[in-house]
This record gives sequence, structure tokens and C-alpha cells, in this order.
Amino acid sequence: MASVNALSSAKVRGRDGLRTSAQRLRVSALPILQCAIAAGAAWWVATVVIGHPTPFFAPIAAVVSLGLSLGARLRRSVELVAGVTIGIGVGDLIVSVIGSGTWQITLVVMLAMSAAVLLNSGPIFSMQAGNSAVLVATLLPPGGTAGIDRMVDALTGGLVGIAVVALIPTHPVGRARKYAANVLGTASEVMQLVADGLVANDDKPIEQALQKARATQASIDTLRTHLAGGREISRISPLYWNTRGRLERLTAAADPLDNALRNIRVLARRSLTLVRDDEILNPRLVDQVEKLAHALETLRQMALADPGQQPDQAEAARVLRSVASGLKPELVENAGLSATVVFAQIRSLTVDLLQVAGLKRISAIATLPPTVEKPAYRPEL
Repeated sequence: MASVNALSSAKVRGRDGLRTSAQRLRVSALPILQCAIAAGAAWWVATVVIGHPTPFFAPIAAVVSLGLSLGARLRRSVELVAGVTIGIGVGDLIVSVIGSGTWQITLVVMLAMSAAVLLNSGPIFSMQAGNSAVLVATLLPPGGTAGIDRMVDALTGGLVGIAVVALIPTHPVGRARKYAANVLGTASEVMQLVADGLVANDDKPIEQALQKARATQASIDTLRTHLAGGREISRISPLYWNTRGRLERLTAAADPLDNALRNIRVLARRSLTLVRDDEILNPRLVDQVEKLAHALETLRQMALADPGQQPDQAEAARVLRSVASGLKPELVENAGLSATVVFAQIRSLTVDLLQVAGLKRISAIATLPPTVEKPAYRPEL
């Protein structure tokens, strides 16, 4: 029986592993195609158009400048070409004076990489400077044209890579909004689990919610990467110049979304303390937690909606305003510390989410009922 169970578990793990691998390939399919086309095109341009007999660095530069990451490709191209130029320049100058050898290679690489670090903090810049310095110190004759040819090949590869991104681009908004929707969906699940735990006075759902909330930072970081890549594509690809407005709205939502997740983590931790301390809680406050879970689902749908579809930002803001209007100080009258903290976190979270829905921070704060006699921002009536 044990061997049968072990075999069944191995089959399940194998299927899960295959699905994960297939998903990775689907996500990377277009970047791989772009790299492959760029490598071939760079070789063709360098050999046929420019006339270099073996321009090995042109396809290498094209692949390095693109990579599988969709962000900062233009910067990678610039760093690569600049790094090659610095490395060959420093290497050629030093080797022509001191010659080649063990200690000469050590000195040339140290000087080339130091110069690169002083000029730019990019890792590709300094690595290419070091690589190029090694090439000059070992293979390329100082003072010859081979170093210049390599610089031309690097420039060719970088430019071809940029051209491929412009002509065969990924959608600059698509991936970013999917990641934003995934994060919002997870946040909705977390808030619903917190609400379930508070209703049942059970810490297990809240523990699960906290684990989910803590795992969201990687998705936020990936979202920012895709936003950076999307902005780059929208600048260099005429096919997607019309997406700049949507990208600006998504970019503006990234920081409030990050802040919202941080507030959700604090809310979940304090809710866990509240349940474990068996603190008395106003049921209407739990209702507000559940309403926010539903509002987050509306935001998730908003992130996935195409222009003109519902729910849009106005609809999401309307739903969140209805939540904000119920966040009155009376919900925590005579409440303990944990309940008060949960109340404060819900208010902060609502402000963050209203900003995700397109409101300015001051306007978002003004949707909340006042908690003091003279609030800094006049509340909406």
C-alpha cells in the first residue's frame, strides 16, 4: 500500500512539474522568439551589410540586450555597447604599453571594470567592460581594427535587438494588467479569509490569509518589471503608441497597490491577535472587511477590462466609496486595541484602493467619515 501511495504521489508531482514547465515556456515563448530572430538578423546585418567575416559578438549582443526579461531592454542595449567600448578602449590603451600576460590581464580587467563602475552602476556595463578587456589582452592585437569591429558588432546587435522589440513587440499593457489582476484577486481572497476568521472567531483562516498576503511581494515586483517593459515598448513600437495612457494609469496604481498589500498584512496580523485574545468585536466592522473583499474583486475585474468595458475606474471607485461611507468611529466605540488597529487599517486600505481606482490621495481621504472634530481634509458630504 505504501509503495502504491508513493507511486501515486510521484505521478502527481510529475504532472505538476510538467504543467509548471509548460507554463514557464508559454510565458517565455515570445521573448525566446524575439531573441532567436534578433540573433539571426544581427548576424546577417553584420556579415552581409557591414561585411565582417565572423561577427560572433553581433548575435551575442542581440541576445544579451533582449534576454528573457521584458523590462529595461533599451538600457541593457546601451549598457552592453558602452561596456564593450570602455573595455576595448582601456584594454587597447594599457596592453599597447605593458603587453600581454598574467599580471597584465589582471590589471586590465581591474581598470576596465573600475572605469565602468565609476561611469554606470549597471551590471551588464561592468561585465562587458571586463570581458572586452580580456579579449583585447589575449586575442585582439592592440592598435588593430579588431577592437573597433567588435564595437561595431556590439552596436549592430543592440540596434537589431531594439528593432525586433519594435516590430515584434509584446503587448505593453497585457502582462502588467494580468499581474495586477492576480495581485488584486489574491488580496480579495485574503480579506475574505480574514472576515471568515473574525466571524467564526477562528485563527486558522486568518493564518492562511497571512501566508497568502506575505507571498504577494514577488508579484508586485514582477508587475513593476512589466510596467517598465511596457513603457519601453510603448516608446519604441509605433504599433503601441496608443497604449501610453493605459500604462500611465497602471503605473500610477502600482504604488497604492503595494501600500494596500502592506496594510492588508498588518490588518491580518492584528486580526489574528484579536481572535487569539478573544477580543470583543463589532459585527459591523467585520461586514466592512467582507465588503472590502468584494470591492477588491471589482478592482480585479477592472484591471482585466478592456477600454470601454465594465467595471471601469468610475464603477470601482463607486463601490469603494460605499465601503468608505460606513467606516465611522462608532464601529470601535469602547473597543480594544486590536479592533481599533483593524479599523484604522481598513480605513488606510480603503484610501489605497481608491487611488488604485484612479482617485488622488486627498480625494480618497475625503471619502472617509471624520474621526476628529477638525480633519486635515474636509470630508465629502
